[in-house]
Amino acid sequence: MQQCDYQLCRKAIQMPEFSNPMAIGQAIMKNLPASDMIDKCSVAGGGYVNVLLSSQWMANRIQNLLLDAKELHVGHIRSTVIGDTLARLLEFSNVEFLRRNHVGDWGTQFGMLLELLFGNYPDNWEDAVSSLSVGDLEKLYREAYNRVLGLLDHLIVEDQGGARVIFVEGEKQLVVVKSGGGYNYSSTDLAALWYRLNVEKGEWITYVTDAGQKEHFEKLFSAARIAGWLPATADDDDRYPKVSHVKFGCVKNADGSKFKTRSADVIKLVDLLDEAKTRSNAALVERGKAKEWTAEELEETAEAVGYGAVKYADLKNNISTDYTFDLDKMLNDKGDTAVYLLYAHARICSIMGKSGKDIEELKKVGTVVLDHPAEVVLGLHLVQFPEVVEDACTKMLPHILCEYLYHLAESFMKFYNKCPVVGATEETSRLLLCEATGIVMRKCFHLLGITPVQKL
Repeated sequence: MQQCDYQLCRKAIQMPEFSNPMAIGQAIMKNLPASDMIDKCSVAGGGYVNVLLSSQWMANRIQNLLLDAKELHVGHIRSTVIGDTLARLLEFSNVEFLRRNHVGDWGTQFGMLLELLFGNYPDNWEDAVSSLSVGDLEKLYREAYNRVLGLLDHLIVEDQGGARVIFVEGEKQLVVVKSGGGYNYSSTDLAALWYRLNVEKGEWITYVTDAGQKEHFEKLFSAARIAGWLPATADDDDRYPKVSHVKFGCVKNADGSKFKTRSADVIKLVDLLDEAKTRSNAALVERGKAKEWTAEELEETAEAVGYGAVKYADLKNNISTDYTFDLDKMLNDKGDTAVYLLYAHARICSIMGKSGKDIEELKKVGTVVLDHPAEVVLGLHLVQFPEVVEDACTKMLPHILCEYLYHLAESFMKFYNKCPVVGATEETSRLLLCEATGIVMRKCFHLLGITPVQKL
């Protein structure tokens, strides 16, 4: 049995003014309020306060979870997948938000095209080019133009060699109008930021982009502060409105090169997703599932596994690091992969089906008891779910949730191998523990944008 579930006050004990860590640890332990949450509390070497949670308390929390449960091109994959998961985490935490997939990379060629359209059709250009469906582009261009001119009124834009720039952080420049009169990333990003602050009334605006844009957003945010759109300092995290930049690493080819969005031989994301689905389907057919399942079941499962594998492989990495896109590893059914996680969930569904019991009735009359060490470990993982979600949401790091989900699946599989369920004396309790695990896994899958499967 593990010695503790949590360690308290590690930072306080390490402070130099605490000359007797053991005495401090003893004082902390003696002053902990009485709680049915705690089974045992002790002070270890160095003054660390070890807390072991009560199995009964964890069982009660799991009981509440059962009763209250409610179901809930490749180089561009990270912003979409990470942004979607962060949005789901915020939504789950009851934060009101708006999703915006901002496309600022129109390039000079699109700017020239728009300028030509505006020049040739100043009044009725929409009718003349309606078949091109560029109404959104026109609006974005005009908004950027107006917002940049608005900055001039704040006297923060200066002429620099024919270009219009904003000086931020000493000698650093943010070019908002190029020397030839064209607009750029900064133009549209400033326009979008103004719109989100003043029209959409955003209080906290988070940008999810690759780490290569770090300096760009630092200058963008500085310009917004100079213009008075944001508080003058970024040091106070409690002042609103505020902005933040969630930076992610790049996706690399097997040879270590970065996926490029304008390369002639770029691999399209949709093609890789199709390939993942095709391989998943082939694996299922090889295992004889085409004979056991309907064509629709095979199609839906292959899609859930293939797409889920790609998403999870992206999200399980710390977003600040680069990773290599490797479909073979993503579709492996062993280790930290979506396929392994989906297998674990399918195993739970299989157990529930074989039991023949009405789980909804069991929830009303049955109770969870955590006696076996494997049950206790699994129970601990289940009750930690809310704090993991809070941690992932606060730090804007989806991999924290992925890590939790993987360890939860591991804990369940160890429980499954050591604790018989169907037909066992403890069947009711263990069925409820399986159901609770399934509920939490499905919530994790939802937050990660992965579709769970009931059989695999």
